[in-house]
Amino acid sequence: MKLPRSTVAALGPLLALSGAVRAASAPPPTMADVLAAAKPSDWRPVDPENELSLELSTGRVVIELAPAFAPEHVANIKKLVRAKYFDGLAFLRSQDNYVVQWGDPDADNRAEGGPGAKARPIAPAREKLPAEFTRPIAGLAFTRLPDSDGYAPEAGFSGGFPAARDPKRGAAWAAHCYGMVGVGRGDDPESGNGSEIYVVIGNAPRHLDRNVALVGRVLRGMELLSTIPRGSGALGFYEKGEARAPIRSIRVAADLPAASRTDLEVFRTDTPAFAALVESRRNRKESWFASSAGYVELCNVPIPVRAAPSSAH
Repeated sequence: MKLPRSTVAALGPLLALSGAVRAASAPPPTMADVLAAAKPSDWRPVDPENELSLELSTGRVVIELAPAFAPEHVANIKKLVRAKYFDGLAFLRSQDNYVVQWGDPDADNRAEGGPGAKARPIAPAREKLPAEFTRPIAGLAFTRLPDSDGYAPEAGFSGGFPAARDPKRGAAWAAHCYGMVGVGRGDDPESGNGSEIYVVIGNAPRHLDRNVALVGRVLRGMELLSTIPRGSGALGFYEKGEARAPIRSIRVAADLPAASRTDLEVFRTDTPAFAALVESRRNRKESWFASSAGYVELCNVPIPVRAAPSSAH
């Protein structure tokens, strides 16, 4: 039955109120909803000049470098990669719920002039770098997480990387979340140059923040790293050389033919869409959840990655 126009006009406010009530009672968007509604501008392409392709016998690991946090280490790592320094090396360490680490197992021997000292340069790039554990806040874009953080006055995201900062000190730094990539070093804060690299494969070791230069994060292939057999020695180091997982090669993506690259996009961390994603993780409303935490920790906020639309099949 068609209602008279005057009746429809009179019911207008009630209908609007009913719609508002229905909207208010609708469940908040889940992360899947946020990503489904995201615009192309909510994603950014990965710069191939700051992308590494790590080739293992089990597949490819893709790493995005973070020059905003450790520019000299990143530049040195790319020099090492372009000199093919890592080709044929191996994982030295796989410690359960902590890290995997690769480098030259004979580096110390060569440095001391032992057997094979001339077989491989200790490092074909700079051998000592400043400790880039923190950087100035000025000039660094930062999306602050409203939730408190036990390791820093403020935690949040910068350019697609988990980060933290201390406004009183004027310092910011990348944070040790799952998949983050750091530079191994000795007791000397300036003893790391990027010739040994580790990836976090366990619960976020945030106590390492501001003690190591973090240089990037794994975008794809974490399952290949997290399943490398654990080392039997202290701290997960391998006691026998044959137990080490080999590295076939590492390349800067910009140096690969376009058809051989892994073109990816990362969800931007400076948009309203990302704010909605954070909220979806803070208050989980999917049907499985009986209660919502009303809180989210920095390393529990995922930063989505997808194949670039032009390369998707």
